[in-house]
Amino acid sequence: MDTTLNIKRKNIDLPVDTLQKLSIMAVAQGKSLKNFIETILISKADSLNIEISENPSPSGDPWFNEPENIASVRRGITEMKAGKGRSYSMDEIRTLLGV
Repeated sequence: MDTTLNIKRKNIDLPVDTLQKLSIMAVAQGKSLKNFIETILISKADSLNIEISENPSPSGDPWFNEPENIASVRRGITEMKAGKGRSYSMDEIRTLLGV
């Protein structure tokens, strides 16, 4: 079993007073500031349960949960990219619908 961690370096900017408080907390635990912050962030990330939904609706509209509906949307996007579709303004849609 490979126990090597996949690590990525990232610089972060924090307010000075935040760093001072974190430094005090790190010293109290006998850790370096870097190790203390890493431990906090790793612990927080490990406690999160992240679910990724393929539903593109910000409100979670269940219409987008149907594979047929998503397929229709994807076909429409492909047609628009190929120049086979047309965009309508709301006024044009109202006129066409007679509302």
